[in-house]
Amino acid sequence: MSGPDLRKAAAARALDLVRPGMRLGIGTGSTANAFVALLGERVRAGLDIVGVPTSEATHAAAAAAGIRLATLDEIPELDLTIDGADEVDGRLRLIKGGGAALLREKIVACASRRMVVIADGAKRVETLGRFPLPIEVNPFGLAATQLAVEAAVARSGCAGAVALRRTPAGDPLRTDGGHHILDAHLGRIPDPEALSAALWAVPGVVEHGLFLGIADAAILAAERDGRAEVTVLGTLD
Repeated sequence: MSGPDLRKAAAARALDLVRPGMRLGIGTGSTANAFVALLGERVRAGLDIVGVPTSEATHAAAAAAGIRLATLDEIPELDLTIDGADEVDGRLRLIKGGGAALLREKIVACASRRMVVIADGAKRVETLGRFPLPIEVNPFGLAATQLAVEAAVARSGCAGAVALRRTPAGDPLRTDGGHHILDAHLGRIPDPEALSAALWAVPGVVEHGLFLGIADAAILAAERDGRAEVTVLGTLD
């Protein structure tokens, strides 16, 4: 069974949570794209919801699917956010930001009454850190900020390289907010809360990809006997 099939299975389970009239945060990434496609089908069949996208890419995909959209300025309180994750542990702590949308994703998630993660089962880990941790930083003073981030990583008990994310053309990547991304290749984050606090102490850090205490549940789809088996961490109610 392919990755797209598993992502679609997780997205389909999440779609069961969407009710008419909901104010819905819509995430970014490959699994979120599967959710957008299914949600668009339901909207075209008559489901009335309004969505707040977490990136320009999601905005374009949702608009093309016929989903009615708004901004957080227009709707500052949301009922539910459905989004993907790069990693999730047993305590529903996440690493997000592989798609460089972590700032908007966290703003939207924290404006929501509930956040539910959708992912394939390979994203479940015992300890966060195998996926590089994205850290969104202000372009001003980038070299100084990177040095401070490296020192913060070391103080928190982690070890690994911190690298500026670049485009395929070799240019520094720019997020939708005009910032850069530093990726911390740590392998293992023994204390995510300590690392989060250390990164927040760096003035040039705009946001980081540790989502701690934000997700209420995770819907994970894995292959079992040639079919997708969906499991849930946390509670969907």
